[in-house]
Amino acid sequence: MTADTKNRILKYFLTPFSWIYGGITAVRNWMFDAGILPQEKFDVPVVSIGNITVGGTGKTPHTEYIVEMLSSEYNTAVLSRGYKRKTKGFIVANSHSTPESVGDEPLQIYNKYGSKVKVAVCENRRKGIKELMRLFPDIELIVLDDAFQHRYVKPKVSVLLMDYNRPVYSDHLLPLGRLRENLHQINRADMVIVTKCPTDITPLDFRLVQKHLDLMSFQKLYFSRYIQGGLLPVFPDDKPYSVSLANLTKNDTVLLLTGIANPRGFVRYFKSYPFKTKVYHFPDHHSFSRVDLENIEKLFNSLPGERKIILTTEKDAVRLSYNPYFPNPLKPLTFFMPIAVRMVNGLDSSDFISDLKKQIDQSE
Repeated sequence: MTADTKNRILKYFLTPFSWIYGGITAVRNWMFDAGILPQEKFDVPVVSIGNITVGGTGKTPHTEYIVEMLSSEYNTAVLSRGYKRKTKGFIVANSHSTPESVGDEPLQIYNKYGSKVKVAVCENRRKGIKELMRLFPDIELIVLDDAFQHRYVKPKVSVLLMDYNRPVYSDHLLPLGRLRENLHQINRADMVIVTKCPTDITPLDFRLVQKHLDLMSFQKLYFSRYIQGGLLPVFPDDKPYSVSLANLTKNDTVLLLTGIANPRGFVRYFKSYPFKTKVYHFPDHHSFSRVDLENIEKLFNSLPGERKIILTTEKDAVRLSYNPYFPNPLKPLTFFMPIAVRMVNGLDSSDFISDLKKQIDQSE
């Protein structure tokens, strides 16, 4: 049986389930639109960051970008559900927090900006916002991470993300595709950012995306890409090996260790380098077990190369750095590359942060 035949059969069987799922989400959204399910507004401006696809659009880096750009002007808090944490309820991140207590992404944000912002987790976003306002009455802005589907909160500004390499207009509803909601739900967003754009994106590419998205007149479209930082040690206290990507040669090997939703961009980044790469991928938010780490150590030791290192993502580095089973011999050889968001000049001269501030400060 050919791959095309398998895909046709799979599509045939999954399409009815996709229709059912789409019907359920459509009814839910209609109930919010009709006021049957309640939405709550808050006195503090709330900015929601989210998507309509399953994972991998860059929500956390864009949350960090907004925090980086606005926290000097607004007393800012970040609220997340804390996906894959082993706790329940409302928790404010602090110096004793771990991935198990608050989740890897909130902890990553706290480790970067904890002195500038409050970072909290709560599966009930309304309760979380109320607790933040009660504990920190001077808060002037709350950023909700991954909250586009959490419609019980009515945000002041809704920012929707779409991966340039996985456009929503070429996708299908779950389980046939990766869409969480029908495509027309994009109309709920105030601002849309097309993320992970290539460095060689052209004006024609901008126009094609704009045409396919077909946004409403009140919605604004922006484009962004990632900037990769230099190598940083995951375990800085363990005498890390002195190395940079620039001095690795074809005789060296890098083990790319990932546990994120879409590792393609991370892996693709290293294709232009001369060193050999080996990819070891785990599911998104994977909690590395003792057996996982033993297998990673065995694989690493079996790899050829005059010099060998492990390179992981920033999010994976958070989980690995708190893992008690991580092999000591590998700690000096394990690094990550931080990423930062940069906006790309798109179809006009609009500035995302300036436009966002205008909407935050706009009177109701």
